[in-house]
Amino acid sequence: MKVYNTLTRTKEELKTIEPNVVKIYACGPTVYNFIHIGNARPLCVFDTLRRYLEYRGMNVRFVQNFTDIDDKIIRRANEEGLTYKQVSEKYIEEFWKDAKGMNVREATVHPKATENIDEIISIVSTLIDKGYAYAVDGDVYFSPSKFDEYGKLSHQPLEELEAGARINVGEIKREPMDFALWKAAKPGEPYWDSPWGQGRPGWHIECSAMVRRYLGTTIDIHCGGQDLIFPHHENEIAQSECCNGAAFAHYWMHNGYINVDNVKMSKSLGNFFTVRDVAEKYGYEPIRYLMISSQYRSPINYSVDIIEQCKASLERLYTCRDNLDFLLGSAADGEVDADFAAKAEAHRTEFIEAMDDDLNTADALSAVFTLVRDINTMANSASKQTLEAAAAIFDELTGVLGLVYNRKADDLDAEIENLIAQRAAARKEKNWAKADEIRDKIKAMGIVLEDTPQGVKWHKE
Repeated sequence: MKVYNTLTRTKEELKTIEPNVVKIYACGPTVYNFIHIGNARPLCVFDTLRRYLEYRGMNVRFVQNFTDIDDKIIRRANEEGLTYKQVSEKYIEEFWKDAKGMNVREATVHPKATENIDEIISIVSTLIDKGYAYAVDGDVYFSPSKFDEYGKLSHQPLEELEAGARINVGEIKREPMDFALWKAAKPGEPYWDSPWGQGRPGWHIECSAMVRRYLGTTIDIHCGGQDLIFPHHENEIAQSECCNGAAFAHYWMHNGYINVDNVKMSKSLGNFFTVRDVAEKYGYEPIRYLMISSQYRSPINYSVDIIEQCKASLERLYTCRDNLDFLLGSAADGEVDADFAAKAEAHRTEFIEAMDDDLNTADALSAVFTLVRDINTMANSASKQTLEAAAAIFDELTGVLGLVYNRKADDLDAEIENLIAQRAAARKEKNWAKADEIRDKIKAMGIVLEDTPQGVKWHKE
C-alpha cells in the first residue's frame, strides 16, 4: 500500500516498524460541544483506513484521544454552571452517539488528557533538563528555535513562521514562536500539582504524551485534519523528537477541508453544521458515505443536493443487497456461475488496487457499483450458490468501507401477512379487482408490494 506522506510530500510504500503491525494515532475531538461535519471527515476516513489495513491482514493498534481539559471546555463549564469534568463527560457521550451512528468503531484505546498528567509532566521535565524548554512564573514554554528541524512538516522555515507570530498581552515567553507546554492555573480554574506549581497541560503536549504511553516513542502513522498540520502537529514533532531522541512518526496523513455550498465552513459565516443536525434530517449513513466518496486529501463540498445524492447512492446498494436476500429464499441449488465469479474477482482486485493507492475510496466505491451492476444483471436467474457468492463479496467490500450497516430484518405484522396471503389467493382465482383492493389497503398501511417471477417483494414506503 502507498500513502501520501505530508512529511515528504510524496506517495510512499507503507513499511511498518514491526512486521504485520501498524501503530496509528489519530487526533480526537476537544469535547466541549457536539462534533461538526468537519470532525466527521477524519473520523470516517481513518476508521476506513483502519478497516482496510485489518482487511489486508494487519494487526492495527489504533489510538484516538479526547482533549478533556482546555480553555473552551473551561469556558463552557462556566457558561453552563458545571465542572470541566461534567462538560467533557457530557460531550464524550454525545460524541459516541454520533460516531456510532456513522459506524465508526471504537479505537483500541481512547485516552483522555487528564488521565495522562504524570506522563505529560515527565516529558515537560525532560525537555527542560535538555534545554529545549524553560519555566517562568508557573508556565513552561518550548523553544522551537532550539530544534533545527522545526517546520519540516508544514514545509516552512522557522523564519517565515516567526514573521506571523507575536507575543500576546499577558504572555511571558521569550520568543514569539515559543508555545506552552504547561499553563499556570488562573483563579477558579482546575489544576494539577507539578514541579512548576499548580497548573494544567498545554494542548500540544497531551498528544505527545499519549503517543509515547500507548504506542511507543516512534509510530507508523499519525493522522488528522489538514488544519492540524501547523501548529499542532508541527509542535508535536518538535517536543516529541527533542524529548525522546527518536523519529516521532514515519507517515503523516491529513484529510482535506469541508466546504458548505462551496464556501469554507465557518461559524462566523453561519454555514456551520453539527453531525447531529445533519443526521436528524438525512440519517447518519449518508454522512459517512459523503466523507469517503472523494479521495481523502481532496476538499469535499456539503450541500443539500449532495447529501441527497449520497442517500440515493446508498439506496442502490441497499436495494441490491435486499434483492439478494429475497432471491435466496426461492433460488434453486446449482454451481456458482463461472462468469460472475470471474467478474467478482476482478472487482475485488480493482477495489484493492484503489485502496492501495493512498486509500482512494472514490475509485473503490466505483468498483463496488460496478459489482452491483453485474449482480443486478444476473441475479434473477442465478443459482442459490451464485447468489450466496454475490452476497459474500458485496458484504466484504462494503464492510471495508463501513457501509450498508443498517440492514434490519423487518417482520410484517400478522394482519399484513394475512392480507398478502388473501391477495395471492385472489390473484390465483383471477379476481383482479379484489387483488387490487387488497393491494391498495396494504399500501395505505405503509407497505408497497412488487410482483416478481420469484414471488411478491415488499418494502416500506
